[in-house]
Amino acid sequence: MPVSTELHIVHGRIRDIATTAEVVAVPVQAGPEIDPAYADEVTGVFPLGAADLLAHEEAKGGPGELVGAPCRLGDGITDLLLYGVGDGSPAALRRAGAAVARRGRGGANLAVAVPSGADDAALAAFAEGLLLASYDFRVGGPPKRPAAEKITLLTEVERAVGDAVERGTVVARAVAAARDLANTPSLEKTPRWLAEQAERLAAESGLAVRVRDERELRAAGFGGIVAVGAGSARPPRLIELTYEPETGPADRHVVLVGKGITFDSGGLSLKKNESMKTMKTDMAGGAAVIGAMTALRALRVPVRVTGLVAAAENLPSGSAMRPGDVIRHYGGTTTEVLNTDAEGRLVLADALAYADAELDPDVLVDIATLTGAAKVALGQRHGALYATEDALAAELLGAGADSGEPLWRMPLTDDYRAAIDSTVADLANMGRGGFRAGSIVAALFLREFTGRRAWAHLDVAGPARAGSDDAEVTRGATGYGVRLLLRWLSGRST
Repeated sequence: MPVSTELHIVHGRIRDIATTAEVVAVPVQAGPEIDPAYADEVTGVFPLGAADLLAHEEAKGGPGELVGAPCRLGDGITDLLLYGVGDGSPAALRRAGAAVARRGRGGANLAVAVPSGADDAALAAFAEGLLLASYDFRVGGPPKRPAAEKITLLTEVERAVGDAVERGTVVARAVAAARDLANTPSLEKTPRWLAEQAERLAAESGLAVRVRDERELRAAGFGGIVAVGAGSARPPRLIELTYEPETGPADRHVVLVGKGITFDSGGLSLKKNESMKTMKTDMAGGAAVIGAMTALRALRVPVRVTGLVAAAENLPSGSAMRPGDVIRHYGGTTTEVLNTDAEGRLVLADALAYADAELDPDVLVDIATLTGAAKVALGQRHGALYATEDALAAELLGAGADSGEPLWRMPLTDDYRAAIDSTVADLANMGRGGFRAGSIVAALFLREFTGRRAWAHLDVAGPARAGSDDAEVTRGATGYGVRLLLRWLSGRST
């Protein structure tokens, strides 16, 4: 269920739209100071005066700060909302837009005066905030306080903001697509269903798609994906999406790889019930790859991109993989399975090995809800970044900061490599020897399948899920990774 809220841009004055909106929001700069473009229209409409109201509420104009009251604008009474925009940066306006959208829930129409000094990047972020905070996912009836059906963006006369707002809209809808995929209950979300959704989105987004079923996977030697899915009656898939820029042959090829575990029970190494409650979102990395791919053509990304999603359901049964089994990955590398709940790295290993052997990428980036250790280390706001090249790490760190999806670089500590040694196979899928560095050891395991190419791994077990709404983040699947990947891919030509 994609974001249903629509953004409409109009040029004019606040009084021109006040009669058709339940809520009218006006920006307040840090200080606080009402945005000069709109100050004359709202200064006298509050009984106390706008400046006195802000002072009474001890407002500072910080991003997302809200002060409001019913006022007479034109012939009727309208809720006039003063919203803080802070320093006007993209991060501040993203938060401001989200706060306004949440305050406008329950009404059919919301009108928002656009900050007059915002540049294109900030305006795009503002649109992202408005739309992402308007996101809803429910199975059954509508929410008690639905998002506004329409948000009217009011600008000074003849100011051109359409391109920036359109970019923000494209990005927000890509994030919403990823959230939808991850929030869908696993009763419906089989690997086959995920592949069908990828095919539908590919057709809508101008992408080529290929889906390998269990027979093709077994025949081609994708032993990790086959083994992880062996315990389920709903067999695995490998989804491959391809984007070619319209401007002609690209000089760079990026491969994105996403973990697509549609439900993770832990397999025979069974999780506790409490730990399973969020496991419908264990394919959030794969959802981020699919979501990002859907926006590439609309954003005119100049880089060739292939997206791989290794999809399987990890369940216990008589046919499930067992601790002690040895599996053979694509390309021949073998892994001793010490814990069937360390399954994400097994399916990612196949996809990475395939990308290295067959797709000849310049850069490999994988994204996965891979380890609880990353969440313990960094909490729920930062993704863990591992990279083989400093320049690639710097690009991704910058993209994360710009997009509002921050990363923190973690070390690929070679001294820990011995943790994944096995006496019976090339590798073990769990660390041994008391290293106690779960996220690092998992990254070192994946590195073995990247063929010495430029590679980055994003462990997003923390920020991929949220327990409550906050700014543009919504409870449940957050779509984390879509914005930063799109920002990074869009900037690769510079």
